[in-house]
Amino acid sequence: MSTFNKKYHSYNFGLSADFSDKQLANLVDLFNQRPGSADSILGGRGSICIAEIEGIGPVAVKHYFRGGIIRFFNKQRYLKLGKTRGQIEYEIIQKARDIGVAAPEPLVYAFKGFPFYRAWLVTRKINIHQSLADLSISDVKHACMVMKNVIEQLSLLISYRILHVDLHPGNVVIDTSSKAHFVDFDKARIYHGTEQKLIHRYILRWKRAVVKHNLPDTLWEMMESELTSVVKTNE
Repeated sequence: MSTFNKKYHSYNFGLSADFSDKQLANLVDLFNQRPGSADSILGGRGSICIAEIEGIGPVAVKHYFRGGIIRFFNKQRYLKLGKTRGQIEYEIIQKARDIGVAAPEPLVYAFKGFPFYRAWLVTRKINIHQSLADLSISDVKHACMVMKNVIEQLSLLISYRILHVDLHPGNVVIDTSSKAHFVDFDKARIYHGTEQKLIHRYILRWKRAVVKHNLPDTLWEMMESELTSVVKTNE
């Protein structure tokens, strides 16, 4: 996918299409709005703003925030040493989509400032019904059906050595047609270890979230069973 680079006022943009100045102005307005809070039981820090851009349609604007103790001193600024967090996530999402993983369509990454910058990512809005975490609480049978598709898509990530560092049931969202989508690829990267170690990382992160939030055990049991069998087949 070609990316258009454009500067608008003090903002630097990487664009999936040649946006107009009016559309860029609308995005800048959204960058300066306070993002809403995630409403999933595993939602994490609020960082998303939903809006409509004329000629583009509904979009989700992600604001990047620091975690840990450092957030009390520096909430939104990062030192630019190469690609920004927004660009890295934009590119890894596109790679995941190219191999057949359902993920939000990346439209724009942007940053402002140098050497310290603030960053944003704009994706096309998914018509989300609920997260897999929420679904597992209300309808575990349906959640197990969705898990089959989740494991199929995760197997693609593993095959192409893509590590989604925070894949858990709250970062799998179900759209209005019951299709599963992976979201929040922040800090995702190409993994250079063995396939077995990559699978172990995925299982460990997934299981930790399920246990911590008292979700049905079948969510991690299915994943562990299916992915462990993949390792044995490949040995």
